[in-house]
Amino acid sequence: MNHRRLRHRRRMIAVAVGSAGALAVALGVGLTSAMATGTSSATPAPTASSSAPSTPWAPENDEAPLGRHKALQPKTLAAGRTASNALQLKMPAPSGKYSVGMVGLHLVDTSRTDPYVGGTRELMVSLWYPATSTSGHYQAPWMPSISGAHFLATRGLSPQQVTLPTTAGHVLAPVNTTLGKLPVLLYSTGLHSDRAMGTALVQDLASRGYLVVTVDHTHDANEVQFPKSRLEVNKMPAGAHSSDTLKVRAADIKFVINKLNTLSTGGNPDAGKATLPSGLTKSVDMSRIGMFGWSLGGAAVDTAMQLDSRIDAGANLDGQFFGTAPSKDLKRPFMLFSSGSHNRNNDSSWRTLWSHLKGYKVDIKLKGAAHLSFSDNEWMIPQEARLLGLSQAQIQQQYGTIDPNRAIAVQRVYLAAFFDQELRKQHSTLLDGSSSKYPEISFVP
Repeated sequence: MNHRRLRHRRRMIAVAVGSAGALAVALGVGLTSAMATGTSSATPAPTASSSAPSTPWAPENDEAPLGRHKALQPKTLAAGRTASNALQLKMPAPSGKYSVGMVGLHLVDTSRTDPYVGGTRELMVSLWYPATSTSGHYQAPWMPSISGAHFLATRGLSPQQVTLPTTAGHVLAPVNTTLGKLPVLLYSTGLHSDRAMGTALVQDLASRGYLVVTVDHTHDANEVQFPKSRLEVNKMPAGAHSSDTLKVRAADIKFVINKLNTLSTGGNPDAGKATLPSGLTKSVDMSRIGMFGWSLGGAAVDTAMQLDSRIDAGANLDGQFFGTAPSKDLKRPFMLFSSGSHNRNNDSSWRTLWSHLKGYKVDIKLKGAAHLSFSDNEWMIPQEARLLGLSQAQIQQQYGTIDPNRAIAVQRVYLAAFFDQELRKQHSTLLDGSSSKYPEISFVP
């Protein structure tokens, strides 16, 4: 292979991986107790209780393990090498029958100004999909090296101590076109978190035949790695209101859907015209689009659905609502999926939305789970506990008492059941009521 071709291949891979990942959870970001999903100074939905004391589902820091926290050190970020004795993190493998492919895209919205730093709004997204042959296509890292080092540093860790895992997503693997056009799911993560934080759920849905698009909300996310190793960090101003943050996220989602439409008509929406996986442009079903999110990303689902009627169904993973969106009628299917101690009985923003849901709706809770159980922290933190100085009691305080693998397995099954029912018209009896197979799930009447 000559040098020109080698450089092109390296550049192509760098762009593809760069999207796989800067998805993380920021440590040391102070949140108020009323903000299970909120920002540094949140304004809840009008009917939400903002004076209630801190509750088990609304920790003071939505995304931080209870361990030590160190200031970011430039030397730590520069040292990308991992030590031979570093802790190798492992994430749960997908449970679906298809192999998984992944590609990252750099999207530029010339119609909007970035609300946090000015200039043109830029996003990184990852597309996860069922693949055919994965031979010769390496597995994408959970995060690329620069954003991964930044992520670890926010936890007081370094690549010499912890090796972030690889995912099930094979970079640029060909799409399994025998499945026809794929229903689309969009994912939005927690405040100052990154799109990688939903990977355990996302790659599983891809293995079940969905095209899943994870979105980094730039300068809200704690770290986003762009092509040419450019790192953008959280630039959200102090005192930003959650309702305003949700509007930005909803606009991001609408823009991403527009770019998916470009893709579905044979275009290449990537700003650098990066190489796309074989079969991708033929596999985007714009008539079947769902969205789910965790924490603030869960609240963003309703806001995005109010803004964009192309989103056919939505699911909120334990996120409190803010702003006026939950006070507006919504006639499309919606799932509320909460931790064991969070539901409509103690979150008035959920009661408000529930009364305005005019289509199919279901409200379920996961016994033994905590707010942070719906992110990749669920499998990651127990593995890092010793390095973070966390006791078992501290882990259970933040992540609940449910076994991490079981928590993830149950979430996967019920998310798939909901979207299979609403986007594929495959009714699931799991959504009819309690199941002896999944006794951890209860339905809020």
